[in-house]
Amino acid sequence: MIYGKLPVVFLSTIATEKKDSTNSQIATYILEHIDQMQDVSIRELAQDCHVAMSSISRFCKEIGLKDFAELKELLADPDFYFEEQSQSSSMQKRIDDYGQKVCESIQMVQSTLHQQQLIHLCQDLYHYQKVGIFGLLKAQTAAMNLQTDLLMLGKQVDSYVSYFQQMEHILSADENDLIIVFSYTGSYFDYENLRALQKKLEAPKIWMITSTQQEYPYFVDEVLTFQSLQDQGSHPYQLQFIASLIAQEYFRRYKS
Repeated sequence: MIYGKLPVVFLSTIATEKKDSTNSQIATYILEHIDQMQDVSIRELAQDCHVAMSSISRFCKEIGLKDFAELKELLADPDFYFEEQSQSSSMQKRIDDYGQKVCESIQMVQSTLHQQQLIHLCQDLYHYQKVGIFGLLKAQTAAMNLQTDLLMLGKQVDSYVSYFQQMEHILSADENDLIIVFSYTGSYFDYENLRALQKKLEAPKIWMITSTQQEYPYFVDEVLTFQSLQDQGSHPYQLQFIASLIAQEYFRRYKS
């Protein structure tokens, strides 16, 4: 898991809520004072954000948490970190190092992407009328890239930046739905306590696009895999490349 649950739910909230909304104000305040949040009470947080305590409780539920207690657990270990891609003192060398890493990551996809599964995924995309394509943080940019390309090809699909909206869509899906999840580390479903929700997840057909070779949740029906460097720096480019490959193959098979 490259990113913890706290940045996932908070950054998706800030990206999707109106800037002056109560939820956006609460999320922004917490992120700006993250080092002071470990011992804060719900009453103190409400006072600092100039909202009612009920607004804090509602905020927790609307971003996909059970309650304020779960928020406190996340704040106890915020799990924010950033990977430096080159330690060279030369800017040009740092640019070259990072560019080389990105090129290597794309080449890894070229040589390891499971081609038959790519064809199978395109077939499902063509035959399912109801399709949702999702990812978290940087992985969601790949989902949106594929959504845009498919729209240009006459195929309308759903995609949301909000983690809460994504889970709401997936949990309300049925056997007529296709769900495609971009998840670099395969941990997309680890952010949610799914024990009580697994029967709902059995209904739609779920694809996961991931770089990990592991056991996946039993409700994930198909997996499109590739090899990766398993780092922050290269993974968005790998997923974007795969999203574009899916659109290219879909065009060749069904639109050309």
